[in-house]
Amino acid sequence: MTQDDDLAAHRAAIDALDDEILARLSARAAHAKAIGELKGGVAAYRPEREAQVLARVAATNPGPLPDESVQGVFRQIMSACLALERRLTIAYLGPAGTFSHAAVHRHFGEFVDALPCATIDEAFRVAESGQADYAIVPVENSTEGTVGRTLDLIAVTPLKICGETRLPVHQNLLTNATALADVRRVYSHAQSLAQCAQWLAQHLPTVPRVPVASNAEAARLAAAEPGAAAIAGENAGAIYALGTLARAIEDDPNNTTRFWALGRQDVGPSGRDQTSIVMGCPNRPGALVSLLAPFADNGVSMCRVESRPARHVIWEYVFFVDVEGHASDPALVRALAQLAGLAPFVKLLGSYPAP
Repeated sequence: MTQDDDLAAHRAAIDALDDEILARLSARAAHAKAIGELKGGVAAYRPEREAQVLARVAATNPGPLPDESVQGVFRQIMSACLALERRLTIAYLGPAGTFSHAAVHRHFGEFVDALPCATIDEAFRVAESGQADYAIVPVENSTEGTVGRTLDLIAVTPLKICGETRLPVHQNLLTNATALADVRRVYSHAQSLAQCAQWLAQHLPTVPRVPVASNAEAARLAAAEPGAAAIAGENAGAIYALGTLARAIEDDPNNTTRFWALGRQDVGPSGRDQTSIVMGCPNRPGALVSLLAPFADNGVSMCRVESRPARHVIWEYVFFVDVEGHASDPALVRALAQLAGLAPFVKLLGSYPAP
């Protein structure tokens, strides 16, 4: 058998498998559509169910495709099947091409309507009012820390955390200039400028750095101004037709941003969950230690503790706490009940599948 014969045989097998995959996809979509009709008024998007599907396919993946690739395929399948029932609208910090935009599709798949918002505040308001089904908002960057505005707003919004996604962030110098010597100004979001501070100091030490509302806005400005550059992701460069003068210029190669998916529903247990709360803390010695004790006493592991100034009382603080488990787990039920008797206020921000 010749090489051409071998290739033809493999291609014929792939065609047959593609036909089988298509038939199976159609059957799966029919079941998903039927489930949507049976659910009636229940929320179409079920984060706990999607997390279970993704965990199962990773656990049973025989290769050679890596787990991340298999999960990516199933993410798109679930997104397409959900769109048969109802196409979701997701608010995010725009314009198109931001990392928040990329996080929308990483978490919800491609078969949604992404709604750009000018600010994080607007993304909250659009989801609160029902103009969008959900919002994707940045919470924390591994290099620059928490996004304070998101924490301030989540403490007072009626929205709940329905999910979390983590996006590797690779910054690029985008411009129509042909050499670094031709760059006269650099636009980017303040966090992105900070994430690339060492690279900028080494390669463009005298060039002004101009913070703007988003990386995509920086790309738009750079496209319209000769000699200007933007620090942004590849998507922004493609949208605004900018060349890439330098790739991956972030100071930390592991640079990652956490995003929350916010909605109006309570999320059921997935089997591997995380719960976020915010609580007030009295201004007295040892107060925080006493507030954290219920978690230790009930065997609940904490993932993160973050403080923010209280919005209405000077020199007092609120604390955001992430713990392992779902709010319905008996140990966490006991811990939250004890905490309610100790803290000036406690707000459950949501339980959701652990990333």
